[in-house]
Amino acid sequence: MSLPIRRATSLRPGQFKHLVRVASVTGRMPERDVFLIWITHSTGVRVTELAQLEIGSVLFPSGAVRPEVYLSASITKHSRARNIYLTHPRCLEALERWLEVRVNRRWGFSGADEYRGLRPSSKLVMTFKGEAFELAFKHRMLDTGPEVYRCCDSLQQTFSRLYRQAGIKGGSSHSGRRTLAAKVLASTGDVEVVQTLLGHSELDHAKPYLSICQATIRRAFELAL
Repeated sequence: MSLPIRRATSLRPGQFKHLVRVASVTGRMPERDVFLIWITHSTGVRVTELAQLEIGSVLFPSGAVRPEVYLSASITKHSRARNIYLTHPRCLEALERWLEVRVNRRWGFSGADEYRGLRPSSKLVMTFKGEAFELAFKHRMLDTGPEVYRCCDSLQQTFSRLYRQAGIKGGSSHSGRRTLAAKVLASTGDVEVVQTLLGHSELDHAKPYLSICQATIRRAFELAL
C-alpha cells in the first residue's frame, strides 16, 4: 500500500506577507532569504533550478536584470527548457538588495566592468559562506522504470526553515509554485497557461499544484445560479 503524496502548502496573501516579514528579520542572510521567497512565488522556479541559475543568466553584461530568463534543459526537470520572468517589482527589489550583498562581500567577484563586477558563471544564490549550494544525485523508481535525478537538499532545507520560522505548516520551496499556480488559474481560468508556467509536459502533471481558494469557488457558484 503506497503512502499518500504530501503536497506543499499553498499560501494565502496574509501568510505570504507574514513569511516575508519574518524572513526579513531572522537568519544570517535576510536579503537572500527574502529574495528566495519572492522569486519562487513570482516565477514558479524549482529549487534545484534556482540552485543552478547563474549570474550571466539573470543579468545582461551591462548589469541590467534580464526580464526574461531562459532555463536551459541542462538545469530543468526532465530536461524541458522554459522561460521565467523577472518582472514583479517586489521580486526585483529583493534581487537588487541581494546583489548589493554579493558585491559588498565580493562573493563571486571578478572586478570586471561587466555583470556588476560579478563572475557570470557564479551561482545566483549562495550559502551564508558565499559558496554555491551543492547538488546531489538520487535514485527513485517510477512506473516507467528507475530514474536518476539531481536535487539540492541544502537549499530545500533553507526554504523549510523559512516556512517553519513563520509558523507555516507544510511549507516548502514548492509552496511558491503551488501558490503561483492557484493565482494564475484564478485570474485566467486557463489550466494550459498554468501547465506552461510550471514547465509540465502534460496537463495531469500540473493538476496537483492547483488549489482554488474558497472565495473563488463561491464566486463560481454565484455565477452559475
